[in-house]
Amino acid sequence: MKARDIMTTKVATVGPDMPVSAIAALFLERRISAVPVIDDDRRILGIVSEGDLMRRGETERPRSSWWLAAFGNTEELARDFTKARGQRAKDVMTREVVTVTEETPITTIAELLEKRRIKRVPVVRDGRIVGIVSRADLLRALAVRGVKSMVPETQGDRAIRDQLLALLKREPWADTHFLNILVSEGVVHLWGLVRSEAERRALRVAAETVPGVLGVEDHLHLWQSLPSGL
Repeated sequence: MKARDIMTTKVATVGPDMPVSAIAALFLERRISAVPVIDDDRRILGIVSEGDLMRRGETERPRSSWWLAAFGNTEELARDFTKARGQRAKDVMTREVVTVTEETPITTIAELLEKRRIKRVPVVRDGRIVGIVSRADLLRALAVRGVKSMVPETQGDRAIRDQLLALLKREPWADTHFLNILVSEGVVHLWGLVRSEAERRALRVAAETVPGVLGVEDHLHLWQSLPSGL
């Protein structure tokens, strides 16, 4: 399996001038813990995580004496001040963003998350963001395919996933921001958040209408019953 087989395709993003307060509200609304910062051409400028916001107070340092400023790393002090006091995404974001492509194997992504101690990685095509893979996405792949997660996804499974995502993006009732879909040996696995039982049933029906689907597994949560912090 590769990044394109498990990635969340409808990614919440913000612009560099988005206020920090609005980013915090977005985290709560979407139940996410990080958001890529992009320019008008969807190229990644940085990423803002809950950690970036939570550590804002911690990055403030006591006022330095003149001799420490003279011989110390003033560039680092200036960066710390901006991150602690900045009010926009471009002030607080982490600029060195690790990315992968749609063709990156999920085993490589797992190693990358572990090595860099990060929770998610944006997926880019020609430098532009097209998705994101999180630790949760990797766990879902493992839950669905087990040890077979190392086996390449079949063309049929990939076609089913692509067709179902395209169908849902045309439907006004379906919010793919809150969905992730995995397909294994013709069986569609639905993960994510729905607002009603009617939406849950509609997702099942939509999956069943795609040619080649042999079954549908429902792992969805109702919005009201989803534990906070996921």
